[in-house]
Amino acid sequence: MSWALLALGLVLVVEGLLWALAPHLVEELLAALRALTPEERRLAGLAALALGLALVWGARMAGAFSP
Repeated sequence: MSWALLALGLVLVVEGLLWALAPHLVEELLAALRALTPEERRLAGLAALALGLALVWGARMAGAFSP
């Protein structure tokens, strides 16, 4: 459970940095997402999910979550 809180915290840090440092870029990214079809957004979400799982798995294999 603690690794899930760590992951959530890291996501919030990255999101917060993006909004704080480049709010105009965030607006452009949201506009680009609105231009995509729902199926394209779904595929992008699945790709992000797969990449995130691969990164977490790789970090775990590298010993990032060892007790």
